Amino acid sequence: MTSMPASPKPPGRLARLWDSDIAYSFRSSPMTVVATLLALLLVLAAIAAPLIAPYDPFDPASLDLSDGFSRPMVPNEITGKVFWLGSDAQGRDIFSAILYGSRVSLLVGAASVLFSLVIGVGLGLVAGYVGGRTEALIMRVADVQLSFPAILVALLVFGVARGLIPPALQEQMTLLVLVVAIGLSNWAQYARTVRGSTLVEKNKVYVDAARLIGLKAWPVMLKHVLPNVAGPVLVIATINLALAVIEEATLSFLGVGMPPTQPSLGTLIRFGQQYLFSGEWWILLFPSLVLVLLALSINLFGDWLRDALNPKLR
Repeated sequence: MTSMPASPKPPGRLARLWDSDIAYSFRSSPMTVVATLLALLLVLAAIAAPLIAPYDPFDPASLDLSDGFSRPMVPNEITGKVFWLGSDAQGRDIFSAILYGSRVSLLVGAASVLFSLVIGVGLGLVAGYVGGRTEALIMRVADVQLSFPAILVALLVFGVARGLIPPALQEQMTLLVLVVAIGLSNWAQYARTVRGSTLVEKNKVYVDAARLIGLKAWPVMLKHVLPNVAGPVLVIATINLALAVIEEATLSFLGVGMPPTQPSLGTLIRFGQQYLFSGEWWILLFPSLVLVLLALSINLFGDWLRDALNPKLR
């Protein structure tokens, strides 16, 4: 008797993911691949700043005024040191300062996006599921906030918060205040999107079945409705990460963001613009370039993700 041929081994999880429509869409877009790799490179470089940076740019003991205004890749005339991207007036290495500044910008951006996501998704779920006066109140507040520019709302929240914090704690609390200010300026987008999706989902059969077995409103919203409205929220969060980084840089450039002892990319740009017309162009150029590349790469990835998760565009 001839033995039956062995059945082929089913593909593994990674193989199925590689052959999926989303993975194919990603591989088919060279711009998205480059943008994703660039964003990952910048994020990993910021995370590993203490390991990569040749100098600690914020240790006063390591600064030497003789290294000030060193040109990129040119030995300093006095000390002979070579700084890859030059140095500023205090002799601070620009490359090291960018790595550490990127950490602060990404931390503020990610934390503020998470903060606004939690508030917006929670209020959007309640508005869409409960309806009535609760929905009207939440949506009217969101409409009023969306009528103002996000940066203006962030400036208002930042100013009020700084006024409530004792002067001795203001510098230590700046990062937290920035996260709250930027987060409160962007929650309305999540709320409107989730509310619209919840209005559709709450009338479907699986929600009716969850109610019939006795589940309360919050378990239904969190366990059944929320997973089905997470796609648009993920897209908004990705795009808002780039906007939050730019918003933080704008606040720091205006002098109401991170202090000089914990500078972000916006703070470095604010310092560099003082020397734009005096010949020390590198102090402004390189932090600005990193900010543009970071925001652009995250935005391009967010645009691809929006299209990839839209079934009408597959």
